[in-house]
Amino acid sequence: MDEVLEAHKKEYGEAPDVVAVAPGRFHLIGEHSWFFKDKTLSMAVNLPVYVAVSKRTDSNLRFRFVQLDDSKRGSLASLKFRKEDKWANAVKSVISGFSSGGFDCCGMNFTIWSDIQPSAGFGITSAIKIATAWCIKELFHFRQCRRVELLQVLERANRLYYGIGNHKADNFTPIYSKEGCVVLTDYSRNECETIPFKFKGRTIILTDARVPRINTWNEGSLQQPENALLLGELRESRSNVRGGWRYEENESERNEVLSVVDEDTRRRLLCVIEEHRCVLDACSAISDGDFSSFARAVKKSHENMRDLYDISCPEIDWILKRVQELDQNPDDLRNPVNCGRITGKGFGRCTYSVLRNEDLEGYKKKLADYERIFGFSPACYVVKPTRGVHLV
Repeated sequence: MDEVLEAHKKEYGEAPDVVAVAPGRFHLIGEHSWFFKDKTLSMAVNLPVYVAVSKRTDSNLRFRFVQLDDSKRGSLASLKFRKEDKWANAVKSVISGFSSGGFDCCGMNFTIWSDIQPSAGFGITSAIKIATAWCIKELFHFRQCRRVELLQVLERANRLYYGIGNHKADNFTPIYSKEGCVVLTDYSRNECETIPFKFKGRTIILTDARVPRINTWNEGSLQQPENALLLGELRESRSNVRGGWRYEENESERNEVLSVVDEDTRRRLLCVIEEHRCVLDACSAISDGDFSSFARAVKKSHENMRDLYDISCPEIDWILKRVQELDQNPDDLRNPVNCGRITGKGFGRCTYSVLRNEDLEGYKKKLADYERIFGFSPACYVVKPTRGVHLV
């Protein structure tokens, strides 16, 4: 916090009027099925993003990202997406979200402080947006702007400024998270639930594999209304299932409904179906304190991403294979003691792993082999589930 205050004073000659901190986050399972109003299981983690703001007497905007040693400029009259503004677009989008909702602001000075760069894929851009929203609400005393209105601000920021759909889990997780919990976002109900994550003797580690990120196919091609209608035909109401429904489990019925699409689309829609089951299985296992069942759901989810959704790569698969080898009996598929999966922005270049404490050093040693074999220098972060956004 002292570094944040000092950086703001150094850049603008004054202390900030308000500071907010929002957590980073990663998705455990289900982040690719939001369009189909499905479920996503996520975790807010102690990779904090600080946003400090002070008022100006004009309508100009100034932005400073301390760790990137980068400054940007703008004004309230030109709140449009500019590729060259890079990370500053996240802040501008939120200001646009307020102004398009009838909230009046003046010029502001912003300082962003985060040890993790937005490109890493651990929810840093989302954290910047959310901390910015909390700062602006406090700075201008928008008392009528409650959480539901702040969510609308963030949705307008995505829809009107970026022209993208709203990944509610990206917003719900850093806002509603509680310490020691995961967050389940239900898109069909537009709500979320926190579930205590109480596996003892385990370490959570995020790994940025540093593989150049490329899109192997256009995910937007799957997100079509006709595909949503097909999956809707396969939904069944179930009162004893979290969220009140599940997908048809009969393979013949699935194949018949999905026979009207090409093979690539069929496989990816099957992945959405399987991911829903993995989310439900993982949530039940977390609630029951059953790590083996949780690990099997995570492993199955990664296999879905690799074999059906086509987003993994040899480097990521190599890392996760090494996680499995840390088990004393790696061939005992019913009782795994470690697990991991691909995660990260878009098509991902990162993994998360949940390891026994005693296996952490062994995992780091295997990453040394990864760098030697593939030539990429990975970055690792030991994390824990943390509380949501708050003013400091």
